[in-house]
Amino acid sequence: MAERTEIRFYGRRHGRQLRPARRRLISEILPLLEISPDRTAENHQFDSAPEHLWMEIGFGAGEHLATLVKDYPGVGFIGCEPFINGVASLLAKIEAGDEAGPPKNLKIFPDDARLLMPHLPANAFERIYALFPDPWPKTRHHRRRLMSPSNLDQFARLLRPGGLLRFASDHMEYVRWTLWHVGRHPKFEWLAEGPEDWRQRDRDSIPTRYESKALARGEVCVYLTFRRCD
Repeated sequence: MAERTEIRFYGRRHGRQLRPARRRLISEILPLLEISPDRTAENHQFDSAPEHLWMEIGFGAGEHLATLVKDYPGVGFIGCEPFINGVASLLAKIEAGDEAGPPKNLKIFPDDARLLMPHLPANAFERIYALFPDPWPKTRHHRRRLMSPSNLDQFARLLRPGGLLRFASDHMEYVRWTLWHVGRHPKFEWLAEGPEDWRQRDRDSIPTRYESKALARGEVCVYLTFRRCD
């Protein structure tokens, strides 16, 4: 069995105590969908190897990922989220929308994505979503940011040439920080041709709960799309 790399985690893993119905989802449904870093070579643990693979890192309450899973049944999705209340929320959305049982095109990693990514195959993903990750605004905490050079190296390894990395944030300093770091990475190019390309979310996405709250407060949200270069 492969050993997990020791990675220090700084975010929350638990919030309010889960209600009985949510605890049942964690105990009964999550094991059917959970992906293990020790067995990722087995067709990513899908029933059949999907032709297309997308991943969302930090899916929060799961509204965006649940919609994609339903709208794109031919795509295999891997969702990573260490916050167990968010995992339970995603499972509740999936159960409410599908009477046929858990979707066959979804796998969940209920932990830090950095533990999983090194075990995933190279050039396998067409899209990676990083929507409204924690901006870690204090300078001494910037090394905790998801869009760090080491994580960008992993994204570049996982994405196929031409694959897309989609990032969104309402924290302008984090947006500038991301543009600077991704702009210096040899494997990515920013696809924006004009202001509308970063002012509007991509057409196949829906607003996340965090995004909706930010917009309600009058915050400006920025949507960046980067392409994996050959």
